[in-house]
Amino acid sequence: MKQLTSYEGLHCANCGASMQGEFCHECGQSIHSVLKPMHHMVEETVETVLHIDGRIVHTLPPLFLKPGFLTLEYFAGRRVRYIAPFRLMFVLCLLSFFVIHLAVDRLAAMIPANGRPLVEMNTKSIDAATSPAQVREALQEELDGLQGATQTGVLPQNVLDQIQVDTQKLRQKASQRLVELGAAPISAASIAAPLSAAPVQPHDRVKIGDATPNKPSIPVVDETSKPVQISWLPDVVNGRLNTFREHIFNNWHTYKHGDPAASADAKQRMISGVFSVLPATMFVLMPLFALMLKLFYVFRRRLYMEHLIVALHSHAFLFLWLLLCTLLAMLANWLEPHALWTTYPLNWLERILLLWAPIYLLLMQKRVYRQGWPMTLLKFWFVGWCYFWLLTLALVIAAALGMAH
Repeated sequence: MKQLTSYEGLHCANCGASMQGEFCHECGQSIHSVLKPMHHMVEETVETVLHIDGRIVHTLPPLFLKPGFLTLEYFAGRRVRYIAPFRLMFVLCLLSFFVIHLAVDRLAAMIPANGRPLVEMNTKSIDAATSPAQVREALQEELDGLQGATQTGVLPQNVLDQIQVDTQKLRQKASQRLVELGAAPISAASIAAPLSAAPVQPHDRVKIGDATPNKPSIPVVDETSKPVQISWLPDVVNGRLNTFREHIFNNWHTYKHGDPAASADAKQRMISGVFSVLPATMFVLMPLFALMLKLFYVFRRRLYMEHLIVALHSHAFLFLWLLLCTLLAMLANWLEPHALWTTYPLNWLERILLLWAPIYLLLMQKRVYRQGWPMTLLKFWFVGWCYFWLLTLALVIAAALGMAH
């Protein structure tokens, strides 16, 4: 039972009005001070987190499994149990793009730059050595190259792990060659030792494809190409467009024609740039999608805010759907080498998820706007077709802005 508290004789510290409750009826300021002991702050934080978690339990399952349920609940005034539409969409948008970014980074790290491996192990010099001294010299030269590669700062973790494996293979190869030449082999402890983290001197060679750290590849925009000049745009906008154009050209030129280290850096820069502008792009699309719904259902006499809530809930579902699809694909990719039998059920689960998205959106449109199936199907097709091209245009613009990062 909540304890009754008397506020008689208390006045608001902000406006001086007599207090009748925890909040001033004149200015709205709370009677409670923000200067509290640390343990009170921790208690409030835990209470807030638990309250949000409780709403997540009531929000996410119906969002994914009951098309239109949250929207109808919101229209009916039952909103306290659920996370607000914008906050729900915002959190799921950031979370889904974050996970997709991780998946894309993992996939991009597996693709060699320019068709060449980021780090290449060469044992020809060890095989061609005719004396133990030459074997040791060739081994040290290759180890110096691998060591320099680890210090470029642009190699993904899977490549760094592969360098450690290549280090052991090089030492094993050198040990075998030493035995063939009648010399003492390399000890097992030395073979298993990790690559030295000693700093590389400027004269050390770094064998990353054909690149050396002292010879960076700096692309230059072709001066013969005409700059962007749109007559009806201000000079400031035209200058900005030309700056974007130069950045895109330089990033793409570095990715396609630069050395592998610079190419990997340009690729990562463009990917990070694209994902940095995607959330803002989706926020711009949200009111446009709501406007499309308003136009297609203009005779339903619904407020624009109602269509906006439909747009927020439908996009929140799509972001949750993208998140689950990405996590499922990453799980299947991770389990395949260890448990091949999981491939078949996971593939079927992926197919079910792919089919559920259009079915969900169709059922949601039917339940919210309450029209017959023929009209609902017709409008669903037109809304989907228009939004597809709008989304494609927005993603192309986002990709261009990201590549200019």
